[in-house]
Amino acid sequence: MLEKVRYYYKKYGLIRVVKKIFRKIFHIKDDYERENRRRYIKYMEKNDLTQEEIKRQKEFWFDFKPKISIVVPMYNTDERFLNELIDSLINQTYHNWELCLADGSEKQNEEFKRCYQRDGRIKYEFLNSNKGISGNTNEAIKMTTGEYIGFLDHDDLLSQDSLFEVVDVINKNMNVDFIYTDEDKIDEQGNRFDPYFKPDFSPETLECNNYITHLVIVKKELLDKVGTLNSKFDGAQDFDLVLRITEKTKNILHIPKVLYHWRVHETSTANVADAKPYAYEAGKKVIEEHLKRTGKKGYVEYGNEVPGIYRINYEVKGTPKVSIIIPSRENKELLTTCINTILKLTTYENYEIVIIENNSEKQETLKMYKELKENKKIKVLTYPEKEFNYSAIINYGVKNCDGEYVLQLNNDTKLISKDWLETFIGYAQNKEIGAIGARLYYEDMSIQHAGIAYGIGGTAGNLLVNLTYGKHGYFGREAATRNVSAVTGACLFARREIYEEVGYMDDGLPVAFNDVDFCLKIIEKGYRILYNPHVEMIHYESKTRGYEMTEEKEKRFKEESDKFKEKWKDLLNKPDPYYNINFSKEHCDFRIDDIIDKTLK
Repeated sequence: MLEKVRYYYKKYGLIRVVKKIFRKIFHIKDDYERENRRRYIKYMEKNDLTQEEIKRQKEFWFDFKPKISIVVPMYNTDERFLNELIDSLINQTYHNWELCLADGSEKQNEEFKRCYQRDGRIKYEFLNSNKGISGNTNEAIKMTTGEYIGFLDHDDLLSQDSLFEVVDVINKNMNVDFIYTDEDKIDEQGNRFDPYFKPDFSPETLECNNYITHLVIVKKELLDKVGTLNSKFDGAQDFDLVLRITEKTKNILHIPKVLYHWRVHETSTANVADAKPYAYEAGKKVIEEHLKRTGKKGYVEYGNEVPGIYRINYEVKGTPKVSIIIPSRENKELLTTCINTILKLTTYENYEIVIIENNSEKQETLKMYKELKENKKIKVLTYPEKEFNYSAIINYGVKNCDGEYVLQLNNDTKLISKDWLETFIGYAQNKEIGAIGARLYYEDMSIQHAGIAYGIGGTAGNLLVNLTYGKHGYFGREAATRNVSAVTGACLFARREIYEEVGYMDDGLPVAFNDVDFCLKIIEKGYRILYNPHVEMIHYESKTRGYEMTEEKEKRFKEESDKFKEKWKDLLNKPDPYYNINFSKEHCDFRIDDIIDKTLK
């Protein structure tokens, strides 16, 4: 804990550290948290099951009716919580299930008989010794006879339609091996809050943070192949299992519905993030083992900003050259700041800075170019056309540089991170990654960019814009390396071959949406896009070209917006896989959509 306080002090300063500790001690919520809580109450009113829907589900006939075995490890379980858990199973609208309870308590509670004898689908075994959470769970798995296995904690609850929704997905996707759902928390009075609306399967996000947690359902056949829980990782045993499962199958589906309720009480980890610090240590070991199994070379660090979010530093293979392409026109001060911070902070040696000069006329600018060219790491190329076209300028730069990797960078940026190129290269070496972006701040250090989601505002939008420095967004998303649908062209890193494969940037989008379009073309080719918060920069956004919106600029923006929407209309009609369907598309801060009924009936 002291290490975390020291980290916050170094990164954010004394005042913000004191505020953070004060808010944690007194459970103070800000306007966003209060608003999202209000929205979730309204959301539940619109989306919770009606009596008509319950009746329909109970009478629904599935072609395939697999048995779902729910395994529960028990240890000094509260009888009231156990009864409520059993109630949540008995009340399921899908009936082909079994509940397997493995009790590792020191002493057998005779009162439990009244609980588990309530239904013939419940199996109970007293283990006579506590084998730990992994061992107790594994004993429960031995009791199962179902085709699919679900995992449930001894004090948590399933929503009434959980198993129905799972079986519905199985019937629609018969090859599915692994299913996970959204979740929320529930207090001892039965109040639900703090929903966790998750992205669809995100491999790089999962490597750094077990965002999947509850509810998970795995095909028994696959579980037999990967093995059960490993007690070496108790505290993060579920994280280890999920990683091992996802290493073996691509048949993974996410149900964007809250189907699991995580119990909050005095000693639960749902209530106190630091209740089990050993779990974070185990999580680090889990990722290290994952890297070994998958043949990836790198070392794992605690993310420090948010408990349970880690950082992987991948080893750079060889010394590939990076070409940093910076379009520039006038504005000597901004470019000087950009160049100087790169030269001062960059620890990776094999890079070049390629400035693409775009019709500057001031003598001081031309003199600056002449001085910059004296540095062997810098070259200045003159873009031959007169009109400003960001896409065409970048394409010109890519075709006239010789780096194996390309970083397109705005001239109105100021580097903060020292190991930025190593971080970028480490991830870009993975041939499944198409492009990587950074965490960008406005001049006041509030967030300007933390990835991009499409569909926001009808087109696309930067996520977590204006989030105050030192404050956490939705489940710490600003601090998590994660898969996204796009990143800003203000700082975009990719292998040169990616540009060639997708046909470069679309010069028919000279100013707006060209970066999103480029990323979507990359995804279309089967690659993934990544946001990495460990590369940090200040972005003096739009200072080069100004904030004013003239009639001409407004017209051009509309034309480019319309072109983008027409080009990607089929995609824009679908939810962004990395930005849950339950979030409002009118906001960029993971705000719950409390207006539209999202129940998929």
